[in-house]
Amino acid sequence: MTDKKAPADLRSARWFAPDDLRSMGHRSRFMQMGYGPADWAGKPVIAIVNTWSDINQCHTHFKQRVEDVKRGVLQAGGFPLELPAISLSEPIVKPTTMLYRNFLAMETEELLRSHPVDGAVLMGGCDKTTPGLLMGAFSMGLPCIYLPAGPMLRGNWKGKVLGSGSDGWKYWDERRAGNIDTKAWLEVEAGIARSHGTCMTMGTAATMMGITEAIGLTLPGAAAIPAADANHVRMSAECGRRIVDMVREDLTPAKLLSRDNFLNGIAAAMAMGCSTNAIIHVVAMSRRAGHPVTLDDFDEASRRIPVIANIRPSGDTYLMEDFFYAGGMPALLKRIEGSLALDARTVNGRTIGENVADAEVYNDDVIRPIDNPIYAEGALAVLRGNLAPDGVVIKPSACAPRLLQHTGRAIVFDDYASMKKAVDDPELDCTADDILVLRNAGPLGGPGMPEWGMLPIPTKLVKQGVRDMLRLSDARMSGTSYGACMLHCAPEAYIGGPLALVKTGDLITVNVPARTIHLEVSDTDLAARKAAWTPPAKRYERGYGWIFSQHILQADQGCDFDFLETTFGAPVAEPDIF
Repeated sequence: MTDKKAPADLRSARWFAPDDLRSMGHRSRFMQMGYGPADWAGKPVIAIVNTWSDINQCHTHFKQRVEDVKRGVLQAGGFPLELPAISLSEPIVKPTTMLYRNFLAMETEELLRSHPVDGAVLMGGCDKTTPGLLMGAFSMGLPCIYLPAGPMLRGNWKGKVLGSGSDGWKYWDERRAGNIDTKAWLEVEAGIARSHGTCMTMGTAATMMGITEAIGLTLPGAAAIPAADANHVRMSAECGRRIVDMVREDLTPAKLLSRDNFLNGIAAAMAMGCSTNAIIHVVAMSRRAGHPVTLDDFDEASRRIPVIANIRPSGDTYLMEDFFYAGGMPALLKRIEGSLALDARTVNGRTIGENVADAEVYNDDVIRPIDNPIYAEGALAVLRGNLAPDGVVIKPSACAPRLLQHTGRAIVFDDYASMKKAVDDPELDCTADDILVLRNAGPLGGPGMPEWGMLPIPTKLVKQGVRDMLRLSDARMSGTSYGACMLHCAPEAYIGGPLALVKTGDLITVNVPARTIHLEVSDTDLAARKAAWTPPAKRYERGYGWIFSQHILQADQGCDFDFLETTFGAPVAEPDIF
């Protein structure tokens, strides 16, 4: 391959090449670390943005994988530098990792801007790390490639296959119903997550890794490789080799990405049976790249692209390990190639069409044919009405069909603590036909829009055998969750959205086929309630939380910070070096 960028034109040469006192200091400090001119002179310097930490179970293997990436960079004639970034362990960080997704995006952008690097390998996988890394890299604009952490191995309990998250919810309901004792429950805990890697259901981690491959930002087939598989080691090294060539080709996000890349990501999301969180992240990523997509793009795709990945929770049998063996993302993309922009470019220098041209499906029950889907429409639907003028999201492929057209009585909770207490109350006035409503759990109200949207079914109903009912909130839910949960209600209740005006006993009508949600209260009564509404107390008065509160956008806009979006102000110049 002919180099298109001369060594003197490398961005890192601004730090190392001049014959002046400041560059002497840069070279001297690198020599202090044991490097010499042979390490950096005339070579692309590659940042490896690593989200490993001791408290991120999904990224346990990144401590070794970063060495594999370095090996690939060195093989291709580059100079690798590891730059650690905030880790964001989804199950551990409180109140929610979503509070810190934009923090990671800011850190990634500024790490790349402030250091002498020419391109980046982005190491992520746990839910918010994928969009956070990519959003920051898009804003900085250097060539970048994404290295997905990969899913963990399938779980096991007494010979039964366990799926992370999804089976946790399932068996917890059985424990609440008195069907599982403490000993068995501890066995489930030990068996449900038994290797490094992300959730192996089609949760947010697997969803976002798959979408990123469909957008064209990973190597072909990278997204579904199990974290414990030797193929993952080889893929990591290949990422290191490829980013060096991307720098030489000057293949930046601006040259690589178009709106079609993001529409391809949406198409793949529908076919995968994706997490509802995909909407927020893809909207934010696309706006950062300057090619915005909207909720309407998701809903339009859902009308024409069926769910063909038979992976829990939309599917009922298989997990991501099975998806990989069945052909992974290239095989799924091949199945839906009629819905893709096949000329969209990807990080390996070829188009998505070229990448999937020879892809095969090895198990037709894991990756179904288009004419034999597990759900005839896509994974997500966007409802609108007087209760959600800017949209509310539902995952119809993972909820009981009887609830797709339903009118029910609202049972309203102003916060999670009161809801949690009430659902365990045997005297709670509720039936399976009611609609549980949680509010003040959105981007500002949560704060950070926690994954509280899979409201637990009241214990008294669980004991009666009820396993699904309509639930509505301005929160998110885990991608491993399932059930008739309506999420991301916008605008949120905390800022006076219509959700703030609902009262227990009000009737709410939901019609998923018609994409509508309606609060059966007159406009006059709603206006009176609005006039009487008082804003809740502020969540933060200092620190990062204060910044978050001042600048977070609503769910339908991707929950980015307003000042980080591409359209906010002029591009940031390269740093001065004096």
